[in-house]
Amino acid sequence: MRKFETLLLLSPELGSEPRESLLNTLIGVIEREGGKMVTTDHWGMRDLAYPVNKVMRGYYVRLEYTGPAPLVAELERNIRNSDGIFKFMTVKLADNVAEEEVA
Repeated sequence: MRKFETLLLLSPELGSEPRESLLNTLIGVIEREGGKMVTTDHWGMRDLAYPVNKVMRGYYVRLEYTGPAPLVAELERNIRNSDGIFKFMTVKLADNVAEEEVA
């Protein structure tokens, strides 16, 4: 199992219910592909350093999870097909993570 972190930049126009629905969908993809969620951090609405798609604010969410390598490709495919997410970045945090370390 590998440990990953995905940072999402969500549209500021998304309300709290559509945002939670979108995040639940992504968490469902992680669990369906054999992964396990570690943490979900809501950083909230922040100003951007430069405009992205003519938008100056965005809602940041950090997902930390473990799983096999193909999980990331499937998660990113779902992110690209989602409305409301206009930037994302995935980073591998660790290569070999034991199940005991995740709990």
